[in-house]
Amino acid sequence: MAKKPLLKFASIIMALSLVLTACGGNNSNNGNAGASNSPDNKGTATDAPKEVNFTIAYATGDPSTKKAIEATIDAFTAKNPNIKITNYSETTSAAYLDWLKTKDAVGQFPDLVEMRDTKVFADAGKIVELPEDLRSLFKTLPEYNGKIYNAPISGGTPQGIIYSKKAYADAGITELPKTYDEFLAIQEKLAATGISPIVVGGKDIFHMGFWTNFFIMNEVYSKDPDWNSKRTAKTASFTDAGMVQAITDYKDLFSKYVDKGWLSTADNQTASILVSGKAAQLFSGPWMFGQIAEADPNFEFGFYAIPNREGKTVVLGLPGLAGWSLSAEAAKDADKVEAMKAFIKFFFDPEQYAPYLATVNGLPSTAIEVSYETGEQMKEVLRLINDETVIKSLAINNWYGENAIPPQFRNWFYKLLQELVLKNGDVTDYMKQADTEYDSNVKANLQQ
Repeated sequence: MAKKPLLKFASIIMALSLVLTACGGNNSNNGNAGASNSPDNKGTATDAPKEVNFTIAYATGDPSTKKAIEATIDAFTAKNPNIKITNYSETTSAAYLDWLKTKDAVGQFPDLVEMRDTKVFADAGKIVELPEDLRSLFKTLPEYNGKIYNAPISGGTPQGIIYSKKAYADAGITELPKTYDEFLAIQEKLAATGISPIVVGGKDIFHMGFWTNFFIMNEVYSKDPDWNSKRTAKTASFTDAGMVQAITDYKDLFSKYVDKGWLSTADNQTASILVSGKAAQLFSGPWMFGQIAEADPNFEFGFYAIPNREGKTVVLGLPGLAGWSLSAEAAKDADKVEAMKAFIKFFFDPEQYAPYLATVNGLPSTAIEVSYETGEQMKEVLRLINDETVIKSLAINNWYGENAIPPQFRNWFYKLLQELVLKNGDVTDYMKQADTEYDSNVKANLQQ
């Protein structure tokens, strides 16, 4: 089985002001879809462009991303009044995969969709390959079964600890941790001041993946990127020492240092809890930086990746099998395809893409360099992604090819770990349950 190479990023976001000379004033290929159509094929300046309507959907769990995408849609339709975009996206407590399946079941599978479970919908024939003329926009395009389905919305984004500088100072913390044990010592110091060390948005199941994947990446994937494929082949087990250590660490952290209201706290509440001083830290990604600054512009916070016990750093950072995808049904309509291609080109045009990235503190996926203003916290994200000594990995459900897990397993597993903490369960016993469920999912999928 091929090992996944570590992804190397160029240092492309260095300016403290927007530098977008590459796209200045050029509207020839930036999503302007107003080509004339004349019955006599001669065309005139007075021809009205053909009206086209397509539907769109994306995950709305992160308010900053939702805001940025909606701004892009508004800008695109203002520039292309002949194209109407119907936005199916809605805030819901359901997992994004389940929400998309429900949309499909009621005949509302989106024409253009942010795809996070490519294997599921590619296998079902719901999405088509990314058009050839869009592929040159991107520097890396992961393949599934030798085909490219996604226009990656952004690059792999490291997660880490977002911490209150005041809380750290009040607890007498003067240095960031160099090992995981030092990180735990910091939690003890914070708890001693009476503050909740860590806030977790456990009401949203996707948020549970942040800590889950931190521990699994450190104890499992950093040592064996092909562990998932071995689990599928039954040559690896959730009761393996590395996985048991990962989940033991997870359970201990939640039992000792996570705010007691974590299961009823939504992801979009975590920023306000952090800035209010009710909690000292949040483990999340750079998309939260803007939300925190918006919640309290005067709140001082830092960001760092948690080292493991050996002092090494492992972060999310490999390109995943995700991004904008065209539905198979919409691909039958040539006018829709052209309109959706125009939107994708517009979305990734540096003039539009830079503000999007600035809003979500994202890393560019495009071949063209994009610059935007960055703060102290984002500079650390960039350092991590550019540091070759930092190990880059993927979340449990983001691996693809032979390393893809059964898509229905992820949310079940996250909920199992919630129960493990709440019931103070035995880790090995719970991991035996995970093995049973995983094998059952694999078998069920083979029979479909």
